[in-house]
Amino acid sequence: MGNTILIVAGGSGARMNAEIPKQFISIAGKPILMHTIEKFHAADPSMHIIVVLPEREFEEWNSLCLKYNFSISHEINRGGQTRFHSVKNGLALVRENGIVGIHDGVRPLVSKSLIRSCFAEAGVKGNTVPCVGLRDSIRAVQEGRNAVADREGFVSIQTPQCFSAYVLKQAYQAEYNSLFTDDATVVETTGEKINLVDGEHENIKITFPSDLLLAEAFLKSQNKL
Repeated sequence: MGNTILIVAGGSGARMNAEIPKQFISIAGKPILMHTIEKFHAADPSMHIIVVLPEREFEEWNSLCLKYNFSISHEINRGGQTRFHSVKNGLALVRENGIVGIHDGVRPLVSKSLIRSCFAEAGVKGNTVPCVGLRDSIRAVQEGRNAVADREGFVSIQTPQCFSAYVLKQAYQAEYNSLFTDDATVVETTGEKINLVDGEHENIKITFPSDLLLAEAFLKSQNKL
């Protein structure tokens, strides 16, 4: 039984004010998505890598792979209307009965150690979901009013989220629900207990232009190690 990573890369460049999908924006010498794929290959060279992209971007991705001489083996499947549907499409390519991780294509700063620990813990506990504590003060806002909330009672969820392939496939047989904000939420509906593990504050999801500067600095620093 081998490990599989399903990398979901269906974002757009809207909040980046970019003309190209954000996963294709180049930082530290290559597109973000390539950095992300490289991290998982480096953590486990035998890992089965599946990338889910909007079908209209297949040709552009293939062109980028040629341009950057990107040769890490991976399969591609088309994205869906929502993240839920994209993951479900990607799961159709999962052939192993081991652990499946699901990761955001625009989280290229994930470390090899976090990848390995998430997969290893999932192999023991059935699933793992990385998280980090909140650094800022928070307030609860409702019906035009706001009040202070205790940040100690909340965490920020990251990826890769790792699950038994069997459990994950069973969970994704459910009908789509708008409350399915991530994979843990889908799996939780089957009655599975979600196991949180320590994530990394550097493991940011690139969303805004300022994130590009931070990610580039981190990647250049990592490449010097």
